[in-house]
Amino acid sequence: MQAKLLGAVGALLATAFLAGPAAAADKTKIDFWFGNSGDIAKRVQEQCDRFNQSQSDYEVVCTSQGSYDASLQNTIAAFRAGKQPTIAQVSDAGTLDIMLSGAYYPANKLMTDTGYNVDWKDYFSGIANYYATSKGEMYSFPFNSSTALFYWNKDAFAKIGKDHAPTTWQEAGEDFKALKDAGYACPLGFDISNNEVWQYIEQFEAVNGEAIATKKNGFEGLDAELVFNKNPLLVSYVKDLKSWYDNKLAVIKNKAVGQTFVEAFAAGDCQVILTSVGDHGNIGRTAKQGMNWGVSMLPTYGNATRHSSFVGGASLWVLKGHTDAEYKAAAAFFNFVAKPEEALTWSTVTGYIPVRNSGFEYLKKQGFYDKAPYAGRELAIQSLTASPADDTAPHGIRLGGLLQVRTEIANSLQAIFINNADVQASLDGAAERGNQLLRRFQQTYKNVQLP
Repeated sequence: MQAKLLGAVGALLATAFLAGPAAAADKTKIDFWFGNSGDIAKRVQEQCDRFNQSQSDYEVVCTSQGSYDASLQNTIAAFRAGKQPTIAQVSDAGTLDIMLSGAYYPANKLMTDTGYNVDWKDYFSGIANYYATSKGEMYSFPFNSSTALFYWNKDAFAKIGKDHAPTTWQEAGEDFKALKDAGYACPLGFDISNNEVWQYIEQFEAVNGEAIATKKNGFEGLDAELVFNKNPLLVSYVKDLKSWYDNKLAVIKNKAVGQTFVEAFAAGDCQVILTSVGDHGNIGRTAKQGMNWGVSMLPTYGNATRHSSFVGGASLWVLKGHTDAEYKAAAAFFNFVAKPEEALTWSTVTGYIPVRNSGFEYLKKQGFYDKAPYAGRELAIQSLTASPADDTAPHGIRLGGLLQVRTEIANSLQAIFINNADVQASLDGAAERGNQLLRRFQQTYKNVQLP
């Protein structure tokens, strides 16, 4: 059911352009739906409150939908009912779905039409390239941008004679064994749900300069095919993960077992995790008192040259079917969010990175990265810009139905780790099922050219 619903997103969005609600007499109100939950949802609401308090012409009503998946589904349903929000947050995985729907007011056009002069080149290329068209046009606003980092407990590593994080996965494996021998029950905490496989598959391929799919990971055509299963580095890496799991050097941590891997790291129960820089703020607030921890860029595999990691998170799309006044309100909100001062506040309370060079420079000038609890977050920027702009490796992923593709990958990993299924056969099966999803998406947009 979910696959059918997500696969139909373009058709539903493209046919539901009904007028938005009438503006209030005193203030122009707009709805902003987002998918973040928990601590991040609180931070989004705080940002909305700051915008509302900063001026008296507009009011943005911000509502969490609980998850990225639910936010996308609820937005589809709202279009069908003619009650779509003015602004919708769409995760990186849903970018192509909405981009092909045509159900949006392009961000670059919105800002020009409402009188704002935006320097689009100010956005970090590693972030902008993910959301821009082939001509470099920004159809949405990068919002909560992140990438995966390697979180490590410095106190635990000190006990095995290490004062630095591993730079390769071979070194990491040796560290995990040393940590286990030193008495640590969970050297690496990880999860293989569809919400978490991006760190272990997509980001692994990114930093090692490998493709997940042909056609530059889909950026060059809807006829892209998944090929991650044919990458010997990835296959070997998954075998390493399974070996670490079998030898209790890696432990699955999620809500089902009573503790997520992020919670386990903050409590000092697991000594290493891979997670978004967006979790940096939450870990800083919840880490066990006195715990000495840090972050580093993801390790590379074998002799691979380091390449830029992929941006994660989501961007904000303005939807069709609203009044000029509501669009002015949306533009004012985006202009507020883009201010360097707001980038400082946002990065302080969340861990997400500034999406613009100007915001990053402002944070550095304020000494933001000079000391705990914020030191280390600049590594996310370094990771996203590790390779030059003319690097021939893919700069992101633009596949239709990527959420469902991730589910197929997660299912294959669960078969490997839980049921001892053959690694190569399971990855081959995930790629085959994923390619079937891609072909259905391609058929939905038959003869449509990527923008």
